[in-house]
Amino acid sequence: MKITGLLKKEGVRLDVDVATQLDAIDVLVDLQVGIGTIGDRDRYRDAVLAREAEFSTAVGEGVAIPHAKTDAVKKPGLVAITVPGGVDWKAPDGKPSDLIFLIAAPETEANVHLEVLAKLSTLLMHEEFPAALRAAKTVDEFLAVIDEAEAAYDAEQEAKAAAKAAPAQAAAADSGMPQILAITACPTGIAHTYMAAENLEKVANEMGYTIKVETQGSVGTKNALTADEIAACKGIIIAADKGIELARFDGKPLYSTNVSAGINDAERLINIIMNGEAPICHAKGGSSAPVAADATEGIGSQIYKHLMNGVSHMLPFVVGGGILMAISFLVDQSGMGTSAYGSSTPLAAFFNLVGNQAFNFMLPILAGYISMSIADRPGLAPGFVGGWIAKQGFTLGYLATAMDAEAQGALISGGFIAALFAGFAAGYITLAIERACDHLPESLEGIKPVLLYPLISIFLIGLVMLGLNPIFAAINSWLTNVLNGMGTGNLVLLGAIVGGMMSVDMGGPFNKAAYVFGTAMLAEGTTTGQIIMASVMVGGMVPPIAIALSTTFFKNRWTSADRKAGVVNYIMGLSFITEGAIPYAAADPGRVLPSCIIGSALAGAISAAFGCTSPAPHGGAWVIAVIGNPVMYLVALIAGSVVAALILSFLKKPLTPEQAGLVK
Repeated sequence: MKITGLLKKEGVRLDVDVATQLDAIDVLVDLQVGIGTIGDRDRYRDAVLAREAEFSTAVGEGVAIPHAKTDAVKKPGLVAITVPGGVDWKAPDGKPSDLIFLIAAPETEANVHLEVLAKLSTLLMHEEFPAALRAAKTVDEFLAVIDEAEAAYDAEQEAKAAAKAAPAQAAAADSGMPQILAITACPTGIAHTYMAAENLEKVANEMGYTIKVETQGSVGTKNALTADEIAACKGIIIAADKGIELARFDGKPLYSTNVSAGINDAERLINIIMNGEAPICHAKGGSSAPVAADATEGIGSQIYKHLMNGVSHMLPFVVGGGILMAISFLVDQSGMGTSAYGSSTPLAAFFNLVGNQAFNFMLPILAGYISMSIADRPGLAPGFVGGWIAKQGFTLGYLATAMDAEAQGALISGGFIAALFAGFAAGYITLAIERACDHLPESLEGIKPVLLYPLISIFLIGLVMLGLNPIFAAINSWLTNVLNGMGTGNLVLLGAIVGGMMSVDMGGPFNKAAYVFGTAMLAEGTTTGQIIMASVMVGGMVPPIAIALSTTFFKNRWTSADRKAGVVNYIMGLSFITEGAIPYAAADPGRVLPSCIIGSALAGAISAAFGCTSPAPHGGAWVIAVIGNPVMYLVALIAGSVVAALILSFLKKPLTPEQAGLVK
């Protein structure tokens, strides 16, 4: 299939007049609809915007390739626009994007079209190709440039394949092996994977080095690295935004970074390998010791990455277990006011039991996956064990009275703080053990992952946690007492803080910190913890509803596409899915974020002021039946959402009737 087999004449518009990235995406999505590739416009547009929210699809030098792979796409499609002057696409080089392609990929196993898109991405890395596209005066000329470039590219690839197959030419090389190896990959594996590969190859050739790049894209692994090539190479570059198996590179110099660095900073990456600055990869026995991180990733970023690995694995247990426990109270109306409330009937007892058991895994899961993020698979077992000891509150003193039921009842959990410590401690202890075991004879290599790593790491984390748990228990008890002893004024302030944090970055570090704090307090089983959780949840519900209200009642502030997508935010807000507001915040952060932060803080404060409680960590309006003081909770939600919508609508400038699509 040729590129122009996907890029039809009706899917190209030249010299488009748009002011923002969101406007450009609307034009491109409409082009996809026009050529018949999209089954659900709004869902496809949301998928494109969600992809942009992860990181920009601009690749620099004025080129952007937004894309989405979703079941909202009926068949593969490609559309393109040129924008004189360009629009801000948050490109890594800071330049506006004036040549923009939008890819629509269906959720199917048939990926023939991705080969075509990979070819286009590769061609865009050649300066003369995008320059010729920008210079095209008509759509026919635009498509002719693509056909000509594609024909030259295909001929070049055929020539390379023939040269590689010729025995005489293969023998002419000194060793026949490339000096540098690389792997490129991105989460979708459509465009950036191949652009990074092309740029690494181009720059390496310009610098006089030989390189081979393996691409791990949606079409599978291409140009796979062989064992002989790995053994002979100078070092390996990993330019990827997803996990890459490193075991095959054990003992080789390896530098790891993101896929954008492969596109924009290839020379630096190649120099790191050729100058011998890359560290040795240690990845035997199921472990993958950390390789060098990109220079932009500091210690804080690494800690956050490890923490989020634990939190992301923990949340399903918290959400599922918490909602099941909330249901147990909802169905146990006959037990209300008794000590058996929530389990006085078989049905309620079922929900309570299953929910509690899921909740009990929260801290071990958190610690286990933090540890695994640090030390790979060998870190999982000690992390789990450390998290369980933290949850149970076991201490060295407890060992002397282990058979005493009264002593067992006196155990105090170290709580969330102890589990965090256990996860990081277990991870770094395991790393230290791996380093120490590197000096053992090669004959013991096979017993490291099955005997030495788990035995020593579990023993050490057990010793550490038993020794430190009294300290964590004291901290946890103090924090619980402080929160329980808070007056109404202090609780209102805390509610405003955690509510506002939910809107600071809508799914980012601040949002996650507030949510994790709420769930940790909820796990303590206190009324104060439920008040905090209610403030967190209502704060996270405000942004999407505020967007929906503004697009509904202040139509002249928004484009037609914004208003259509805004309706969906009613459902997302009521469902406590803060991320529904991300596309709007990404397009206009200076107005959207302050408005939502103020509204969320107000909602959190009102909820706390009236003692609203939530035994469920998720669910939004759909768990209103278990919310304490539900009427005032709804008042808090409405007040925060309305205030945020009014501020946002005041800050946004009215559009012309033509821009807003309100011309009759």
